[in-house]
Amino acid sequence: MGGADNFGVEEGKGQQAIEWINSRAKENNQKFEAKLEGYSLHSINFGNFDVISWKGDWSVARNIIQKASKKLNLKVIESGYHEKSIIPLLTGGEFGKIYSGGRLKGLVGLATKLGKWIIVSEKRT
Repeated sequence: MGGADNFGVEEGKGQQAIEWINSRAKENNQKFEAKLEGYSLHSINFGNFDVISWKGDWSVARNIIQKASKKLNLKVIESGYHEKSIIPLLTGGEFGKIYSGGRLKGLVGLATKLGKWIIVSEKRT
């Protein structure tokens, strides 16, 4: 997901999250814009997520997705991690952190299939 500048937002709440994220970035004069991608990621342990894409800086993206989780009480996937040693027992080329209400709840391994991201492994923290 990180290689493609994508994150995930709790399914069914994507539009609300996108509106909040984009307005927050604009209020703070941050160069950042997010949009829904039109498909979902399916997770056994954490539920389903609407995939969102974004343009901007990584630091802003990670900060704003965590704030959206806390402020809107959403589950989100913050992706773009590659270091396997910090996430043992997961498989996948990319890794993501699952936040719920701003708190870290788990980790997921991600891969692409037919041009879309899928979750290939999960771990609760």
